[in-house]
Amino acid sequence: MPGARGTAATRGRRRVEHVGRAGTAAVRPPAGRTKRVAAPAESRPRRAVARLRRAWDRPLTAYYLVVGSTVLLAGLGLVMVFSSSQIQALRQGLPPTFYLRQQLMAAGIGTALALSAARIPVEKHRLLAYPLLGGSVLLLALVQVPGLGRTVNGQTNWLALGGPFVLQPSEFAKAAFIVWGADLLARKQRHRLLSQWKHLLVPLVPGALLLSGLMMLGGDMGTAVVLWAVLFGLLWLAGAPLRLFGAALAGAGLLAAVLITTSPHRMSRFACLGAGDPGPGDQCWQVVHGLYALSTGGLFGNGIGASIEKWGELPEPHTDFIFAVTGEELGLVGTLSVLVLFAALCAGGLRIAGRGRDPFVRLTAGGIVTWFAVQAGINIGGVLGLVPVAGVPLPLFSYGGSALIAALYAVGLLLAATRGEPAVRAALARRGRKPRSGRR
Repeated sequence: MPGARGTAATRGRRRVEHVGRAGTAAVRPPAGRTKRVAAPAESRPRRAVARLRRAWDRPLTAYYLVVGSTVLLAGLGLVMVFSSSQIQALRQGLPPTFYLRQQLMAAGIGTALALSAARIPVEKHRLLAYPLLGGSVLLLALVQVPGLGRTVNGQTNWLALGGPFVLQPSEFAKAAFIVWGADLLARKQRHRLLSQWKHLLVPLVPGALLLSGLMMLGGDMGTAVVLWAVLFGLLWLAGAPLRLFGAALAGAGLLAAVLITTSPHRMSRFACLGAGDPGPGDQCWQVVHGLYALSTGGLFGNGIGASIEKWGELPEPHTDFIFAVTGEELGLVGTLSVLVLFAALCAGGLRIAGRGRDPFVRLTAGGIVTWFAVQAGINIGGVLGLVPVAGVPLPLFSYGGSALIAALYAVGLLLAATRGEPAVRAALARRGRKPRSGRR
């Protein structure tokens, strides 16, 4: 029948078309060459950002950032202290490893102190607030006693302990002020007193004036500037109003201007900002040769121990200007690595401050981050000729036993703060229960 034939023909064509489509669909690329559909370009950055956020939100992120950056900074600092101080030691008739041995001893003491501080609960650290502040005031006062204080480069900031051992109380005073100030503001915040200016400023500001005044008696304006930066950081974290900062900054600026203009030595430091030559009387010799050291390092540096500027051309190569020697021997890669490590340390500290529920934890972590960031900025800025040379060491990196011990104690405070979080304690407990490799 015509209708049947038409129907059969139609079915046949459909079968042919179906077989053709099936045959076409059956043709697949060989194994191992499967074509994958690429994800949209916009989703890849989003996935990367999402992974970074997940990693950042993990409980132990801040813990490992602080520990890892501290270990790397202190380790690299020991290498650079040895490299930059050998010539200095030989010129003084000392063994080439003299400064390295001193720094290693301080690193051992500081490490033990940091580990102990990390395991002490935060509440017990608060009990040490007033003893630490009182001890710092006493030691700073003893520095001014004739026969006890030691003067170096016109500054009387060291306390002689006998033989080559000296103590710089101003370094410990910064840590003591942070603990005391954080405890003071946390207690006042609990009683809701910080809305009143008198409770916000007293006795915090008088305490800072006392410590910085004792520092200035010895000529240490650089450490006093760092202390006042910590003060402003604590006030900011405590929620001080902006108009208070304006008045405080105006007063601090006026006081600094008086102290600078009345001292020819400090005025000469400002004259060396952006200097390209040593100037009259070679007053900018140190700054210019620090720039020479950085400029000759290139991308990867001249190699460990190959610095030329440390051979008497660059004063204080192992303390104030160790960053310049690092640039000469390790190049731009080395100096950027130091900056990245400081950024990681400060990022870990800020995360601890941001996640802390206890006001004391937030204030302590924020104060320590302010200390490290401002002091590193002043030191590196002085080497680059961007700020006056203030004579402050690069935290955890420069030579100086007191500075290293105090900085490691501050790191221990950060670790104690983050170990107080329940999620961190649980994560550390789980890692402690994991079996070692090879055991079942």
